[in-house]
Amino acid sequence: MTSNTSSAHRAPPEAEPFQRQAVAEGISITAACMLLILAAVSVLQGISALLEDEIYVAGVDYVYEFDTTTWGWIHVVLGVLALIVGVGLAIGATWGRYSALAVAGLVIVANFLSLPYYPAWSFIIIALSVVIIWAVSTWKPQH
Repeated sequence: MTSNTSSAHRAPPEAEPFQRQAVAEGISITAACMLLILAAVSVLQGISALLEDEIYVAGVDYVYEFDTTTWGWIHVVLGVLALIVGVGLAIGATWGRYSALAVAGLVIVANFLSLPYYPAWSFIIIALSVVIIWAVSTWKPQH
């Protein structure tokens, strides 16, 4: 049997409303850029600590106290990982999305532990990492 309704009589599909996915996609692309910038700054911060620059302030005793060389290597390693993951996220690789969640979580932990040394920067990086985690976990790309 054939349908009596021709394609001329069908209603055009309604425009899809602005959805959370569009926002998450835009923020995920921004997250990739932020992750790349975060990686570069983290590597520079780590190099600064390794060269015994005056960026880190020795303050009160802290439970998670490491010397500046240790913090320098932690930030350099996290920066290199974030750089690799940021490139993967920018090209839309699945491994990049999952790795971005892990690296952003590690960055949060590292910056929480380094709060006494550089509190303002740590708070900013923790907040940016939370935005990266939200964006990457909310965005579901269509294959």
